[in-house]
Amino acid sequence: MLWRLLVASVRPYWPLLAGVVVFQCAQAIVNLYLPTLNADIIDKGVATGDTDYIWRMGGWMLALSFVGLVCTITAVYFGAKLAMRVGRDLRRDVFGRVATYSEAEVQRFGAPSLITRTTNDVQQVQMLVVMTCTMFMTTPFTLIGGIALAIEQDPELSWIMAVAIPLLVVIVLLIVWRMVPHFRRMQTRIDGINRVLREQLTGIRVVRAFVREPVEEERFADANALVTESALKAGRLMAAMFPLVLFVVNAGSAAVIWFGGYRIDAGEMQVGALTAFLSYLAQILFSVVMATFLFVLVPRAAVAADRIGEVLGTESTVQGDDAAAPVPSTGEVVFDRVTFTYPGAEQPVLSDISFTARRGTTTAIIGSTGAGKTTLISLIPRLHDVSEGSVTVGGLDVRRADLESLWSRIGLVPQRPYLFAGTVGSNLRYGREEATDEELWSALAIAQGEDFVRAMPDQLDTPVAQGGTTVSGGQRQRLSIARALVREPDVLIFDDSFSALDTATDARLRAALARDVTDATVIVVAQRVSSIVDADLILVMEDGRIVDRGTHAQLLETSPTYQEIVSTQMRAEEVAG
Repeated sequence: MLWRLLVASVRPYWPLLAGVVVFQCAQAIVNLYLPTLNADIIDKGVATGDTDYIWRMGGWMLALSFVGLVCTITAVYFGAKLAMRVGRDLRRDVFGRVATYSEAEVQRFGAPSLITRTTNDVQQVQMLVVMTCTMFMTTPFTLIGGIALAIEQDPELSWIMAVAIPLLVVIVLLIVWRMVPHFRRMQTRIDGINRVLREQLTGIRVVRAFVREPVEEERFADANALVTESALKAGRLMAAMFPLVLFVVNAGSAAVIWFGGYRIDAGEMQVGALTAFLSYLAQILFSVVMATFLFVLVPRAAVAADRIGEVLGTESTVQGDDAAAPVPSTGEVVFDRVTFTYPGAEQPVLSDISFTARRGTTTAIIGSTGAGKTTLISLIPRLHDVSEGSVTVGGLDVRRADLESLWSRIGLVPQRPYLFAGTVGSNLRYGREEATDEELWSALAIAQGEDFVRAMPDQLDTPVAQGGTTVSGGQRQRLSIARALVREPDVLIFDDSFSALDTATDARLRAALARDVTDATVIVVAQRVSSIVDADLILVMEDGRIVDRGTHAQLLETSPTYQEIVSTQMRAEEVAG
């Protein structure tokens, strides 16, 4: 997977890769030629006392060193640029694929893991590209050229290279083989530490309310200890690699000097040739050392690439039809004998659901917790696909609809309202960027949010923190309702969206919706009976089925389940009163 991912990511930037190869090759050639010049200076200049030759060859060495410096800088620049673009593209691709996921895929991977894969995993692959372009690319040139030139200097000493190089390769491969499982566990455990941290930051109020700080600190310490354990095991292997490599390098150099000294004493080798051979051996073994650095990165990058590839290779279970059609603007929503089962579940969550919600009417859904109300409305914008039956919007089955067209027809106010970092205005324009300020104020007036927004210091330009933590729960809910209204959808869905509102505000909001939103199909999921008494059709759900349907007055006479809900809430209000 690592190789395929790198090839696919680097292919668009082949000119940069070609530049890296050319300049790294030039740098390797320069570095390989310098020991030969040095040998000539020793044998033909120093040994004979020819000062002019020393100055002339020394000048050539300085010039070549400058050329090598320029080649190195240029190659590193091209390599860094290539790596940054690869990282950027991978993050874009992973984010783009995650954005297409349905809730099933998001739950399967988990938000902490998806965050890790988009950030840390991509960074590991990016680091590998940087190191390959800046350090490893010269290794093949130096290795092949250095061996050839060393043999040319003195073939009799080449047996030292034949021993040292394979020994280094075996040491590196054995250690890398041991490191791979630790890096794989480390990436998984980083997911765990991200999950714990995300839960603690999201639920900080709950943690403090229940005085659970010591427990949460212990949870984080446990997750942190697991990451530390994997990092230490991999680090120990990494720490063992470099002393072993340096031992082989130094032992090889000592062997060259030892046996080369005997050959010089016997008149079979010149001092300059020994110096050049020693330099070539150092370059060859140093290239292997550079490869060692790369091999340290490869295991973790390979694990990261597998995880990235898993995200890129996972298709959403909610797929658009090749012959997808735009959704008509009639706004009618029809459930026809719908059954839905979550992936892996044994029992369906919804069974045999059939009803019609028409334009200009309000359809309400009520029932106990866990009755399947939220799951039911999630089938309309196709957050999930039905297991049996069909859901149509505007007369078109949502599975055959163009997804962008479908979503543009729907305004959804979720059960837990969420605001994005920005301003009040930018949040309201989230679904329709071209909306004017007048349209924003109109939506706020219907949502009963105009008063508190006008009281803010900068009104529509007032900053909003991530998640809407700078406003109260009720204000956040009203802003979410206004955001859906700004979109001017054909189908307006409220998923228990009035729960944070007081009774008076709830009543004013419903009256404003009935007065000003007359062209949309309104579907309301509610817990409070008072929020749905004026609905044209009320569906009473229990255990994933519609057990009764009718208006408020009809259900009070015919539905025991609805009567129980009403009587329970009335008693609760009496007690509260």
